[in-house]
Amino acid sequence: MISIVIPAKNEQQNIVAIIRAVRPYADEIVVIDGHSTDRTREVSEAEGAAVFLDIGKGKGSGIRRAIEVVTGDVIVFIDADGSHDAADIPALVGPIVEDRADLVVASRMTGGSDELHSTIGEAVRLFGSTLINLAINYRLNVRITDAQNGFRAIRKSTAEALHLEEDGTTIEQEMLIKTIRKGFRNAEVPGHEYRRVYGNSSINIRRTGPRYVYSCLKYLFSNSTRS
Repeated sequence: MISIVIPAKNEQQNIVAIIRAVRPYADEIVVIDGHSTDRTREVSEAEGAAVFLDIGKGKGSGIRRAIEVVTGDVIVFIDADGSHDAADIPALVGPIVEDRADLVVASRMTGGSDELHSTIGEAVRLFGSTLINLAINYRLNVRITDAQNGFRAIRKSTAEALHLEEDGTTIEQEMLIKTIRKGFRNAEVPGHEYRRVYGNSSINIRRTGPRYVYSCLKYLFSNSTRS
């Protein structure tokens, strides 16, 4: 059974199209709402999605909430901004269903991105992501290309075993690092990233960049059995 999770905050203009796009691939659709002030919750419920509130601390807290409430054996996370192609979902879940992987990430480095090259901010983001990928590869002796894309699939039992901690978007690289360190199997498939359809991203590189570096080092070098 496949549960598709859409973390969302103030995405009423995008969320209906996302729910309709993922429906052919889902046994269950769950929207994790980050306390939206628009009609995200109402329109999601009208489309038949189950809606749960996170604890208001960010995307990471929403992902942890999703892991608690979904009923499927495989969880697919897809962003609510229209930047991911739902048609890639079968490729994401395939290695898990075939018991070849426990976590599969859609790689923008192999699938391409419309949001990593055209501005100074996007170039900085790409440079930082590349450094983090390199740190993970050399520390853990792997060859991943994208630690941070939110479009991914994970076995629910694996997600539960990771004891995820991050409240923000850094939870995605935490998830990958812990998957590798705890001996679970990871894989990548190409996944193209498109520009969001409506609205603007709320991610501030200056504010979140240091947290990405700190959390990467924390989970790469921690001796804790939970980390």
